[in-house]
Amino acid sequence: MFIHLNRGLKAIVSRSRFSTIAKAETKEVFVEKLHGKHHGICVLALNEPRTKNALSKKLVSSFLDCLNHLRDDKNVRVLIVRSLVPGVFCAGADLKERLQMPLGQVEPWVNTLRAMVNKVYNFEWPTICALDGIALGGGLELALGCDLRVASKNAKMGLVETKLAIIPGAGGTQMLPRLVGPAIAKELIFTAKVLNGNEAHTLGITNHVVQQNEEENAAYEKAVEIASEMLSLGPKALRMAKLAINKGFDVDLSTGLTIEGACYGQLIPTLDRIEGLQAFLEKRSPKYRGE
Repeated sequence: MFIHLNRGLKAIVSRSRFSTIAKAETKEVFVEKLHGKHHGICVLALNEPRTKNALSKKLVSSFLDCLNHLRDDKNVRVLIVRSLVPGVFCAGADLKERLQMPLGQVEPWVNTLRAMVNKVYNFEWPTICALDGIALGGGLELALGCDLRVASKNAKMGLVETKLAIIPGAGGTQMLPRLVGPAIAKELIFTAKVLNGNEAHTLGITNHVVQQNEEENAAYEKAVEIASEMLSLGPKALRMAKLAINKGFDVDLSTGLTIEGACYGQLIPTLDRIEGLQAFLEKRSPKYRGE
């Protein structure tokens, strides 16, 4: 199984008995569905070792195709974004491709990268990024677009664009300050600081930091563990909770409470809400169907 993944094989072999490839348009990006006790967890995996998963036009196009496909998949409950390349999540922009890009195409292309991260941010189900290696520039911005981040202690991450006389262009100047505050974000961006997993966790960039294992997929294993905790919860409740937080974060409290109320209101007529109440009264585990 997965023998065509080459170097990515080692990174996923420990989970292969729980998964199947759901869709793989190209060799750069794979969609993997976990099953058994992990049914409902979907994995969007980068696998371009030659460029360290650099954000080329081909890789980004494939990533967006997969993401759009998953939006219509009724079996998805949690999405994990990871890499199959040992020691690397994403090295950032494909600089060789960027150097050859006509001047008039640069800004539209950066807009595409920004839109990609925004699509990840607004993906309707919870998203977790597993950082088992390097995540620089656009690679870290992609991770910041996810709801949660898990990193191995030996991961390296930073918004290093100022080294190239540019600024983060895929949302980093907006998302990082929301996690660490504007002063810390400015320091990290102004100095192009590269953090390890422990440092990133201390600043609040990641939710968890874990010791790397021999398979170099410890962050991914932790991400699966966290995702599994969500599978027994109300599917629509997860979606509405994410929507309420995302839409209410940047508005005043009164508007935020209105948004929360609107999201809560969509759950009142659901069958899952009634099932939750009945299960509580009957002292049993609820069986949610997303209805």
